Amino acid sequence: MNLRLVGLLDSPYVRRLAIALQLMDLQFRHVPLSVFSTYYEFAQINPVVKAPTLICDDEAVLMDSGLIVQFASVLSNNSWATLPNNRKHRAQRLRIEGLALAVLEKSVQHVYETQLRPSEKQHQPWRMRVAIQMTEALSLLNEELKSSPWDFSVNQPSMAEVTAAVAWTFCLEMVPQLVEREAFSTLDRLTNDAEQLPEFKRAPHSEHTYPYSGQSDEVNTRSS
Repeated sequence: MNLRLVGLLDSPYVRRLAIALQLMDLQFRHVPLSVFSTYYEFAQINPVVKAPTLICDDEAVLMDSGLIVQFASVLSNNSWATLPNNRKHRAQRLRIEGLALAVLEKSVQHVYETQLRPSEKQHQPWRMRVAIQMTEALSLLNEELKSSPWDFSVNQPSMAEVTAAVAWTFCLEMVPQLVEREAFSTLDRLTNDAEQLPEFKRAPHSEHTYPYSGQSDEVNTRSS
C-alpha cells in the first residue's frame, strides 16, 4: 500500500488524520507541504490545494479528513473507525466529534483572521463572534466528556476523542489568549492522556515530518 498524506502537522485536520491512520494500522508516507509557503508545489499534487490531501495507490486524490477516514476504514483490517451500534452511544460519539470539529473550525478561522489578514482589514465583530462560538463549543464538549469516561491504557481513543484532543492542543498552541485550562478541565485531562500515546507523539502539533521520533532536532521549516 502506498498512501501519501500531504499537509503539515500544525494543521489540526492533517494531524487528526495522521493519528487516525495509525490507529487503523495503515502505513503511509507524510509529504509535509504547506498550503501557503509551498502553494505551487502543493498545487502540482492537488490543484485545489486543500490539506489534508491523501494520494491513494492508484493516484486518486482525496480531500477532507472525515471523508478520508471513511475511505481508510475500508482499507483497514481493524474496526477502529466503526461507530457503536447502540443508538445512544453512537449519538454521544457523534456529538463529541461534532463539537470538537466545531472547535477546530472556529479556532482555525480565528487564526486566519488574526494572523493572516492585515490588521486594517480585520472585522472585530466577526472576530468576537468566532471566539464566542469556539468557547461555547468548548464548554459543551467539556460537559459531554464528563459523561463519557475514557481509559487509554485499556481502550484506544475513538475518532471523537482523537478530534477532541487535537482540537484542544491546537487551541492551547494557537489561541491561548482565548482559553483557560481550568475552565475545560475534563477536556484538558483527556488531552493530556491522549498526548502521551505513541500515535500522538509520532504526529505532534508541529512542522515535523511524520513519524517524529523526538530524538532529532531536524524540523521542516515550511510555514503553514
